[in-house]
Amino acid sequence: MFQQRLTETSGLARACLHGAICDDGALADAMRYATSGGKGMRGFLVMESARLHGVDDARSVWPAAAIESVHAYSLVHDDLPCMDDDDLRRGLPSVHRKWDEATAVLVGDALQTLAFELLTKDVVGAARVPLIAALAQASGQVGMVHGQALDIAAETAATPLGLDEIITLQAGKTGALIRWSAEAGALLGGADPEPLRDYATALGLAFQIADDILDVEGDANAVGKAVGKDADAGKATFVSLLGLNAAKTRAAELVDQACDALAPYGQDAETLREAARFVIQRDR
Repeated sequence: MFQQRLTETSGLARACLHGAICDDGALADAMRYATSGGKGMRGFLVMESARLHGVDDARSVWPAAAIESVHAYSLVHDDLPCMDDDDLRRGLPSVHRKWDEATAVLVGDALQTLAFELLTKDVVGAARVPLIAALAQASGQVGMVHGQALDIAAETAATPLGLDEIITLQAGKTGALIRWSAEAGALLGGADPEPLRDYATALGLAFQIADDILDVEGDANAVGKAVGKDADAGKATFVSLLGLNAAKTRAAELVDQACDALAPYGQDAETLREAARFVIQRDR
């Protein structure tokens, strides 16, 4: 059920997002390129959490497209030479390699602002302002951008980060957008977001631990980008601090926590539980 729903929501969110990219030319082409491929996990979380609250796909697809736009922007900028300097993304040349650095910067800028435009649509309803405010926090100076800044600072720090510091870093860099995605459905439905916040907090950390494991065990062709970069750079990760087996155990525990947080929804949340289990079983 999860894979079917993921495919469905990913296709709907991508179509909505691509339909909102209205220009022709190199910028529009690069924006569509940057938002093609990928799992669509964040958009899925929006639409499935919305379904739990009786919100139909025609309404939830707009915030789903918005979060996929923000996520794509973050990847385009993350790949730049001044950041993580990655030549591949999703198995294809990163935007600055296929075009150039200036285009990649502009693509990221355009996708970020487009996300907020998508959230202003009338169909989103009364949740528009809360969703916009929450996304600004999740993606900005106290969220994703803050996490990225901590990550960059750690590269030149005199001592590697400790476990608590990495958890704080990843709560921003990876976790903030995942939390927003899961809470969006409750905001759309006018419901208490706390159970989904607890779910997403555990899910986001499990997701990052799984990424760190893939950097050690993953195949570059399957992952779609270079692996082993963290170890080569001497970067502190969950694997380097906990060890591989303990990191896998911790990720599994977090998935259990995420699933337990969905207890108020009963069997209606089974697809979200499957999503949590998928996070630590994926190969990319």
